[in-house]
Amino acid sequence: MDMDNNNEGGDTQLGSGSSGSEWPDLTHECLTNILSRLTLEERWLGPMFVCKSWLQACKDPSLHTVFDLNPHFDSTIDSPRYWTPDFERKMDSMLQSVVVWSDASLTAIDTRHCSDRSLLFAAQRCPNLEVLSIKSCPNVTDASMTKIAFRCTKLRELDISYCYEISHESLVLIGRNCPNLKVLKRNLMNWLDPSQHAGVVPNEYLNACPQDGDSEAAAIGKSMPYLENLEIQFSKLSARGLSLICEGCVNLKYLDLSGCTNLTSRDIANASSNLKALEIKKPNIYIPRSVYLTERYGHWRLYDERFQTDVFRI
Repeated sequence: MDMDNNNEGGDTQLGSGSSGSEWPDLTHECLTNILSRLTLEERWLGPMFVCKSWLQACKDPSLHTVFDLNPHFDSTIDSPRYWTPDFERKMDSMLQSVVVWSDASLTAIDTRHCSDRSLLFAAQRCPNLEVLSIKSCPNVTDASMTKIAFRCTKLRELDISYCYEISHESLVLIGRNCPNLKVLKRNLMNWLDPSQHAGVVPNEYLNACPQDGDSEAAAIGKSMPYLENLEIQFSKLSARGLSLICEGCVNLKYLDLSGCTNLTSRDIANASSNLKALEIKKPNIYIPRSVYLTERYGHWRLYDERFQTDVFRI
């Protein structure tokens, strides 16, 4: 970060005038006001290393109501390095620091590749948490999600996509204890074509994809009645599971079923018939019959309704 480049006249350049004394003499309030205009990444890479007073200003609770690393991850290509224990420790350390500095004012956490270690820490100290997004966290388990459920009851949005160690039991607890929950994202990786993750995501993790979509569907339908937005891409739920969701989540406005290949157009229409305002993103995935359908249902069912020409282009 180069503050000099933002000065057109040069009158207030750092180091100009009276030896740049204006900067060291800034009050804590002025510093925090300036720092609030920077992104989290900009603060961590520059001002924190200037001097002690700037470091203290960077730790001000007013700057840490939101912990959002999503812009960084969205702007970079997923890397095998992100899936290493060393990177996970760094994410944990960073989140724990922000939790301490927030002094219980943290309302949103949006990160990836953290673990139970930092989430258990956050659950104890973030009673005002409303948004939790922790995609791609292989070492986040029911242990930390249970604590989140009981201690972060103001939760409105939850994204636990690609977190395969979180089970339907956590979904039940979240639903029962977080009545304000309106958004749930529980997307799985594309298990139909795992080649897109090859060389980045460890193979053993790809193979650990949750199998029982109906258990998760039942948990959602029975414990999250106020849900409005639900994403369950590549879930292995059946027509029965979808019916449980639609029967229990009567306020649902958006449902993403991308990659849910166990569902047909008829299944979706029947399950959602009473939800007139519901917008559904349908599976729309084509799978060669010889690869998936024959394997699953056998050659004697090739003329079942599932195998009509347009079914997998829903």
